[in-house]
Amino acid sequence: MEGPEGGGRGPVARGPDGRPAPEARVHFRVARFIMEAGVKLGMRSIPIATACTIYHKFFCETSLDAYDPYLIAMSSIYLAGKVEEQHLRTRDIINVSNRYFNPSGEPLELDSRFWELRDSVVQCELLMLRVLRFQVSFQHPHKYLLHYLVSLKNWLNRHSWQRTPVAVTAWALLRDSYHGGLCLRFQAQHIAVAVLYLALQVYGVEVPAEVEAEKPWWQIYTMDTEIP
Repeated sequence: MEGPEGGGRGPVARGPDGRPAPEARVHFRVARFIMEAGVKLGMRSIPIATACTIYHKFFCETSLDAYDPYLIAMSSIYLAGKVEEQHLRTRDIINVSNRYFNPSGEPLELDSRFWELRDSVVQCELLMLRVLRFQVSFQHPHKYLLHYLVSLKNWLNRHSWQRTPVAVTAWALLRDSYHGGLCLRFQAQHIAVAVLYLALQVYGVEVPAEVEAEKPWWQIYTMDTEIP
């Protein structure tokens, strides 16, 4: 496996000039790995979002130079499965990761190399829990975005809603936001409103009666929404 092996450093991400890529670019690529591996593992959207958040939060507390980001990512997936009650086997995580780094390679044998990598994932999970002080439960924007979309669908003209993929675009923007640390910098409902606002702007959809309203629709949403 070209990525993490036995807890060592993974492949060093490099830019076009051959120099190591900026940290933001490395985190973007590793977050993409978490998302793609999560889909192949059958993870739901919330566990994948939790895995990305755990990964980003860990590297807010530590240095990228100190740990293999792909090993941290694999352990984030493993830990997120526990947090969101969608338990995953370490063997499945390792096999999916191996196929990601070696698309034409054979599955790993249950040899010493496999067990070393498995132990690295488990030990890394314990390290991450200590670094994060066991604070690994998060409130995600998904439930807010769903609520806003349902409200907006009932508010907008039916034909306007059907001819523009506002909902699909908003969900895609929300998913893409987990490539970086927005999930740690802003409140969940604010992120949900932001991606919905951007999706409406992309397709030029206007919210009815917004001009006559005392406050913009997005301000009403962020102030009044409290979803259990």
